[in-house]
Amino acid sequence: VWDPRANRERFALSAVEVLRIVDEAFEAFFLLPITTHSALLPDLATGINSCLQHYISMAKFGCGTQSTYVPTMPPLTRCSRRSKLPSVFKKKEKVPKKSQAGTVNGNENDSFGTPQMCCRINTLNYIQNELNVLAKRDITHLFSSGTNQDIAGRMEKVFEFSAAACVEGIQHLCEATANKVIFQDLSHFFWDGLYIGEVSSTRIDPFLQELDHYLEVISITVHDKVRTQVITEVMKVSFDGFLMVLLAGGPPRAFTLQDYEIIDEDFNFLTDLFWSNGDGLPAELIEQFSTKVKDILPLFNTDTDSLIEKFKQVTLESCASSSAKSKLPLPPTTGQWSPTEPNTVLRVLCYRNDETAAKFLKKTYHLPKRL
Repeated sequence: VWDPRANRERFALSAVEVLRIVDEAFEAFFLLPITTHSALLPDLATGINSCLQHYISMAKFGCGTQSTYVPTMPPLTRCSRRSKLPSVFKKKEKVPKKSQAGTVNGNENDSFGTPQMCCRINTLNYIQNELNVLAKRDITHLFSSGTNQDIAGRMEKVFEFSAAACVEGIQHLCEATANKVIFQDLSHFFWDGLYIGEVSSTRIDPFLQELDHYLEVISITVHDKVRTQVITEVMKVSFDGFLMVLLAGGPPRAFTLQDYEIIDEDFNFLTDLFWSNGDGLPAELIEQFSTKVKDILPLFNTDTDSLIEKFKQVTLESCASSSAKSKLPLPPTTGQWSPTEPNTVLRVLCYRNDETAAKFLKKTYHLPKRL
């Protein structure tokens, strides 16, 4: 049970039981009246590591991966004059959903709520730390009991695979938690809400308010040692998600040159949330992961004619053979967004709400109008 209320450190009590069994197994092994401890130790270590890694895999089980939560990119389309409906034809506003972050305890019946995901992370962090303590303690015990140095040396490496599995498991859970928060728990405010229709009336503020609450729950629940790692993943996913909204947000979204200032300001608000007036993530870490977005945003402030010329230039430069240059090829979607990557520039044109961009896309690639 991934219950963050189980103890002050907010990890699962089952981990304590697992490590107790491991400790007792080694103690019993070295008390055996045999002379082949050194020869049999690898077999014992293999069996124990297998059990530990099974437990670690269960901590990750069902939590999903990035592909579980990130929406599929819609087909490329071109804007039309009617891409943004007049307000009288807009859909009725959805009633905002109640935050699912809850409290530190979360929903007792939800094994995959944010507090429970944090509990899973804490549990693997606890196991990783305790394995190091266990190995050192056993080595000290072996030396004091006169055990030969060969066995003691092997004990140092007994838990290497399990410790590495904990590191990988923690990273996996951090990524899963971040993607779940941004693309599932907050989808109403983010993927299904941000810049849908009129940009000026669907800004980032509601999403930031909800995200701030989730970050608070994470900060309170997750262990100090892994807190920065978890929140950094949330930041990375939110930045990547922001680009997805702009470059692959689907037919409900379209942007004009005038929208650039709003978009740029909203992204600054997003980075400020993680900076938190110096109480959040380190400034250099935020700068590191925000650079890609900051490099791409100026494309939304580039006039359409210049954007088309830039697209032609970077597309032709990317062609491997001169024969391909006779016709402007449709650049594939790589997801490696960059201001000099052809598909990125193409997508800015696809979401540019003006006639020049629409005519170019129709003439060059026969892209359909969005519904």
